[in-house]
Parts: sequence; structure tokens; C-alpha cells
Amino acid sequence: MEIKGAGGSQGGIGRFFLGLIMLIGGGYLFLNSIHVTNSFGLGYSLYSFGGFRLTSGFVLIPFIFGVGMIFFNSSNYLGWFLAVGSLIMLSFGVITSLHFTMQRMSLFELITILVLLVGGLGLFLSSLRNLAK
Repeated sequence: MEIKGAGGSQGGIGRFFLGLIMLIGGGYLFLNSIHVTNSFGLGYSLYSFGGFRLTSGFVLIPFIFGVGMIFFNSSNYLGWFLAVGSLIMLSFGVITSLHFTMQRMSLFELITILVLLVGGLGLFLSSLRNLAK
């Protein structure tokens, strides 16, 4: 009887779990070193058309009218268009106001994180292929 490794291949279960642990550890350390800030508010400029700025507060005005039209007549397509369109614009505005920055770290810390992340990925993927006998 032949013993199969990870994914039914001959790659080895040890390489699979070591790579998975390294990948998870490196991914956690990498994502933990990223700081996320935002600049979203009711006066925050979402979009600008020429010289006119469309703020997030302006996006709520068609949303309010759309919700009112939906409550008056739920089959009103214009009300649904206004409400859903405003929510989509608001969602994109929140996403575009995010700022990602890396925290200060030494080169040793960065190399350790990258070796764990990329080395773990390599071990994990190599365990899924068949090794030549």
C-alpha cells in the first residue's frame, strides 16, 4: 500500500504543514505591520467634476429621496436606482479614503517576514506536487 502525502501527492505531509505554518506566521506578521487610516467624513470630497466637488454629505441627499420613493411605491425603479446608486458611491468613497502605511521596522524584521511568507508559500506549494523517486 502506498502512502500519499498532501493533496494525494508524494510531496510530503511534513513539508505541507511546515509551509502552512510559515505562510500563516509570515502573513500574520506582514498584515500586522500595516497601519490603516482614513480621512472619511461628511465634508470629505468623494468625487470632483471640473471645479465642483461632490462630498459624502451630498451623496446622502439622493439616498434619502430614493428611500422615500421606495417607501411610497416599492416598484419605483427610480427610487431603487437612487438608493442603490448612492450606497455604491458611498461605499467607493469609503474605500478610496483609506490610506495604508507600513510601520517602521528594521531590515532584519522585514527580511524575516518575507522569508517566512515566501518560503512558507514555496514549501506549501512544493508539497502539493509529486516528487520524482
